[in-house]
Amino acid sequence: MSKADGISRRNFLKAMAVGAGAVAAGRPVWSKNVSPNDRIRMGVIGCGGMGTGHLRRLVDMSKNPEEGVEVVGVCDIYEPRKQRAKEISQARLHHEYEEMLARSDVDAVVIATPDHWHAKMAMDAMHAGKDVYLEKPMTRTWQEGFQVYDTVKATGRVLQVGAQSTSEDRWWRARDWIRTGEIGKVLWTKSSFCRNSREGEWNWHIDPDAGPHNVDWKRWLGSAPKRPWDPDRYFRFRKYWDYSGGIATDLFYHILSHLLVALGPEMPKYVSAHGGIYVQHDREVPDTFHMLIDYPSEHTVVLCSSMANRQSLDETIYGHEATLHFVGEGFLRAPEEEFKDQRPEIRVRERSRPDHMHNFLECVRTRQRPHCDADLGLATMVAIGLGVDAYRKRQTIEFDAEKRRVQGRSAQPSLPRHDTLPR
Repeated sequence: MSKADGISRRNFLKAMAVGAGAVAAGRPVWSKNVSPNDRIRMGVIGCGGMGTGHLRRLVDMSKNPEEGVEVVGVCDIYEPRKQRAKEISQARLHHEYEEMLARSDVDAVVIATPDHWHAKMAMDAMHAGKDVYLEKPMTRTWQEGFQVYDTVKATGRVLQVGAQSTSEDRWWRARDWIRTGEIGKVLWTKSSFCRNSREGEWNWHIDPDAGPHNVDWKRWLGSAPKRPWDPDRYFRFRKYWDYSGGIATDLFYHILSHLLVALGPEMPKYVSAHGGIYVQHDREVPDTFHMLIDYPSEHTVVLCSSMANRQSLDETIYGHEATLHFVGEGFLRAPEEEFKDQRPEIRVRERSRPDHMHNFLECVRTRQRPHCDADLGLATMVAIGLGVDAYRKRQTIEFDAEKRRVQGRSAQPSLPRHDTLPR
């Protein structure tokens, strides 16, 4: 950390302590909002593939004064990525993300790091008074999801989880149709996310020059188990349980989150998961993975996936009186034979809706709830996190949402709520 920055991790921790005291006292922390006429000053934490994509988008937006956004900071622990981010944005460079969060000229941050860092970085950012665009999954585990959720409620910050399809209008139109009884009692839903490749999923390019001399490996590991430098774990982290939930946290988070826009962000009651490593044996996570989620409203979601065959299922929500088929830019309501006189076949087209990043920036200004807010983000995270646990334990898991714990053989102590979270 350079002296020119005028801050230190000690100062950041002092600020965190002040913020924690204010939360405990029941008053809002860093409640300053961005004026509608101000430029939103953004920082990007994590400048790999997804982070660099967000960075380029924000830099392009900054060239248009009407967008009202400016990139003022970038952060990474791998020197080539750090320098690339600097060249793209001309923003101030940071190695430690706390350094960026301590800056008073940063209004909001994009967090696009490996999953095992999401919870801590997001909570630190909110306690430092920043709004957060947090790449999916919300967290690595469902327990961390509750901690992030409670931090949103305690600090009043805007949190958008980066499940971009939740900003597609068809899911919001379907929500209205379901709520007004246009398909009758909802019974079950199916969807899938399938891919195939010769190389194997997540086997991204490994930079041959990468190593401990230009990767801060200890910092990257963070709270994960300590291991010697391994380029496969660094560049292909989604293959390993230490940093990811594999298909569940990478791909199922996308589809379940937009389905829960339509169905409502309900917490699961029972979750089971099945599959295995059938083709791609260079990993810990399964290449074929299926989940069943039962909800208290008497509705089941079936999610199927293989990373070794790209043939997929159509996304469909089945009701007692009609079925919604999500095809093209919208959906088709197909009636059951018994209800054709009440539920004629209708095709519903999507309407214009702000994309995910624009929705986030709009909410930073207005303090409204974004498309994938903490409630939707948590409901999605709990279901897929329990799915990972169910797969690894080879058992169906029963969840008590009120007590925030699993029941039976997998029972654990309940998690504290935000008003009693240790700081």
